[in-house]
Amino acid sequence: LTSYRVPQGVGDIVMIQSDHTGAVDILSAELETADLLGEQRKTQPPPLAAPTMWTTEKMKEFKAKMGKEKNGRMVVKRGEVVTVRVPTHPDGKCICWEFATDDYDIGFGVYFDWTTVTSTAITVQVSESSDEEDEDEDEEIEGLSPVGDVERGSKSYLRNRYGEVMPVYRRNSHREVQAGSHEYPGEGIYLLKFDNSYSLLRNKTLFFHVYYTS
Repeated sequence: LTSYRVPQGVGDIVMIQSDHTGAVDILSAELETADLLGEQRKTQPPPLAAPTMWTTEKMKEFKAKMGKEKNGRMVVKRGEVVTVRVPTHPDGKCICWEFATDDYDIGFGVYFDWTTVTSTAITVQVSESSDEEDEDEDEEIEGLSPVGDVERGSKSYLRNRYGEVMPVYRRNSHREVQAGSHEYPGEGIYLLKFDNSYSLLRNKTLFFHVYYTS
């Protein structure tokens, strides 16, 4: 077969005719590239706005109130990461959170999972480290990828699905009540991460409250 080189520039059109059937295919390099970029952009979630944060000094009142609530208090053990998964609510427009700890600080961050909400129930996930939790999520997503499809690996899908509202870093939640809010960017699940993986010796008693507003 004779090899043909076809120079392509902006706006070039390539016509390919079959010697067998006589059919003509018309290709536009510019349009093909635009279509591919458009598909790639569709898979990228929009950037997330920063949350609103504040603190209050009413530690005793907050701890006393949360201590009476059924799920308002928990122990985050040494080396553990607790993730509170809060789905967006159809009646709400904004998520709000408040938390405090006894005696010692704790790491805290907020992420958003762009996924279809099938239940508004709030769930709690415990892992021994952030890395382990990421591996669990990778395994969960991996099952959604077609078998043998290298291009659509689990980590790539995971990066496209999860967004960062606020990275995890240590908060002085033993001195002041830490509070914040974030307007829903769309349908999905908020991941509130309470990180005690840096502590080798101390468990942390956590008091927290999460709710939505309209």
